[in-house]
This record gives sequence, C-alpha cells and structure tokens, in this order.
Amino acid sequence: MLPDPVAASRFTAPGMKILFTGGRAMGAPAECTKFNASRYKWVKKKIERTETVVAGSNGAAPDEAVVYSLGTLYGEWPDGTPFEGNRYVDRYVVKSGLITHMDVWNDSAEWLLVRAGLAEL
Repeated sequence: MLPDPVAASRFTAPGMKILFTGGRAMGAPAECTKFNASRYKWVKKKIERTETVVAGSNGAAPDEAVVYSLGTLYGEWPDGTPFEGNRYVDRYVVKSGLITHMDVWNDSAEWLLVRAGLAEL
C-alpha cells in the first residue's frame, strides 16, 4: 500500500494491466490510489505471507514469476470508523523484474454490504 504511486510505477512494465476488486480495470498505480481514496479514509496492509511461483513452473511462463501477497487490510472507512481483519490477496505477474499484471481481491465489498444492512457475515 505504498502511498506514492509515482514511486510504485518504477516497478511496473509499460502497458501494465491491473484488475481490481469488482472487475475494475486499471493501468497504473495512481488509479488504484484514486479508487482507494474513494473507498477508505485510509488503508494499510498487514502482510501475512508471500508466495512465489517460479518461472516455468505451475503454469508460469519461462520468463515470468507469479507472486502472491496474502494478509489483511486495516484502516478507516470514509466516516472514520476503524476496521481490521479485512482479508486480501494480491497476485502479481513479474517479467524481467517488472510487474506486468496485478489482480486485487479483498473483502471490502462484503464489509460495505454489512455496514449498509444488506448482508450478514
């Protein structure tokens, strides 16, 4: 959750593709930052573990690695209500040391439905 999308861009390949929760297509870290600013007052990650599928194994291309970051989110909703324990999984495809694709999943939508009285956990 690097709060500096310009610095984060140093680690991305030209034409990077991001698929955020809900199927939102993005192309740059700044778009993720903008979306998160609309969803959270602030948010951080508690990284519990990372897992790597090395190049050429388990379906990874010979020149790519796939990295998973798993953990929970914590922060505040826009109204200032704190939260923690919101699960996330980020999947990165890395080629030649740069991120070419990123998929983002988390429980925020479910938590927002509960807050709105539309669902139960």
